[in-house]
Amino acid sequence: MIGHTLDHYRIESKLGEGGMGVVYKARDTQLDRPVAIKVLPADKVADAARKQRFVQEAKAASALNHPNIVTIHDIRSQEGVDFIVMEYVAGKTLDDVVPAKGLRSAQVLKYAVQIADALATAHGAGIVHRDLKPSNVMVTDEGRIKILDFGLAKLLEPAESAPDAATLTARPLTEEGAVVGTAAYMSPEQAEGRKLDGRSDIFSFGSVLYEMVTGRKPFTGDSRLSVMTKILNEDPAPPGQLAASIPPELEKLILRCLRKDPARRYQHMADLKVALEDVEEESASGQQVAVAPSRRRWAWAALLPVVLAAAFFAWRAWRPPPSAEPLRAVALTTFPGAELYPSFSPDGNHVAFTWTGPKQDNPDI
Repeated sequence: MIGHTLDHYRIESKLGEGGMGVVYKARDTQLDRPVAIKVLPADKVADAARKQRFVQEAKAASALNHPNIVTIHDIRSQEGVDFIVMEYVAGKTLDDVVPAKGLRSAQVLKYAVQIADALATAHGAGIVHRDLKPSNVMVTDEGRIKILDFGLAKLLEPAESAPDAATLTARPLTEEGAVVGTAAYMSPEQAEGRKLDGRSDIFSFGSVLYEMVTGRKPFTGDSRLSVMTKILNEDPAPPGQLAASIPPELEKLILRCLRKDPARRYQHMADLKVALEDVEEESASGQQVAVAPSRRRWAWAALLPVVLAAAFFAWRAWRPPPSAEPLRAVALTTFPGAELYPSFSPDGNHVAFTWTGPKQDNPDI
């Protein structure tokens, strides 16, 4: 494809590839601007009715004009190739940004509020993402979030035309590429092939938040079936066990998003966004309060040597002087006759005593 032209879009380089298509960077030769083109897999879009539903939903998503949603410029088909033209975003996907031990809580909350705001706007317009995951979230070079692929999962999901559609949908879950969405981030109702609403995105968002905080997916396994089995039947380890610095309220929020029963999760993304903003504000104020004790600790650390030195010199000044040699008796007088009643002067420099005199006949002091 590189070097070829689709309509008036010249393909320049490949940006990425996934189950929903291949993404290229291209040049819009009419408007002279960079764009991203996603070429959809031909075997997935053969259903004309399904394609039409997707076109309608893609137009609705584009009409949202939200700063955290990638804008769709065009949806076209040429020589049997179906492709979507989107704004080109310079940056990295979230899965490339999150380190092995997770992001700092402040960074998690900064990104999470933007994601929640975009999803709340989409849900308000009746649009469910269906495939929210780190690789569908771009982080621009300026730190702004951009969500990709709104509505694309709906194009690829099997139509529910019969009462047993849920069973038919669930049947091929163990086959690579046979299910809509990514196993590790699916909600339980999505894994079972049930009808989805915005609460499914809330579960997927909880999985993304979990990975942002800990650096690990909440549900892992050796196969897609084992991952989905855990999603349906097991609870993940509390994120606080893997990231000790996570604020307790953020941990509680994530675990509520990951509840199996949709009725026990947050019911609306707008409410979840407000909850995230509250945690962000509380965390920021907590960090400011923590600065003062930290500074006090540094002050004490600097003062400690001075205190120890002063204590040492005080001890030296008050302790008795050490004896240079053993005590011994020294004669103070050598007068002849009787010397009686000796007494030290108050200052300790003189000794008074009585002496009978040279003739031993008259005691004097």
